[in-house]
Amino acid sequence: MDWLKYINKDYPEFWKNYISTFENKSSRYVIISTETSGLSPLKDVILSVGSFAVVNNSILIGDSFEANLLQYKYFHDNGLTNEFMVESKLKKQSEPEAIKSFIEFIGSSTLVGHHVNFDVEIINAALERLNCGRLKNEALDIDVMHRKLHDISEKQFSLDELCKIYNVPVSDRNSAATDAYKTAILFLKLKSKLNLR
Repeated sequence: MDWLKYINKDYPEFWKNYISTFENKSSRYVIISTETSGLSPLKDVILSVGSFAVVNNSILIGDSFEANLLQYKYFHDNGLTNEFMVESKLKKQSEPEAIKSFIEFIGSSTLVGHHVNFDVEIINAALERLNCGRLKNEALDIDVMHRKLHDISEKQFSLDELCKIYNVPVSDRNSAATDAYKTAILFLKLKSKLNLR
């Protein structure tokens, strides 16, 4: 009962609930994609998150998560404007509110993404600001899966390159949710080719 040691610490209630979900192994995959202000998990912040659940080789459109975050403090402290986020018509959430909802959404699912370690680290940085621990979920990277399938070690592939290789349609509209959906389709194709359950 390794998770019990987390329950007694002074963590927020949503984090204690998240830790308790690891009592049982989940067969659910959650595809994640984040849009961020840059490429440093320590200095940059999440602007939006998109996720879809995959269960039994099906993408569950109804089991999805999307959040656009207001990050006024980050933009103010760095002398940047927040025009895109302010003008966007999509509902915005504060970082604490969005991260809490996201953690409740993923539970103990296996996370899947394109260069997923970055997504995990920038989410961990947001969790640290909320006095929580680090994500406990297993994670799979579709780029690593592709390279493993073809025994490639010296090259990394962009999401668009992988979409082209596996005939996944790409759209002009870029968003975290769109990228998560493309990643979900790629994951199902690669999962099948690699005979993963």
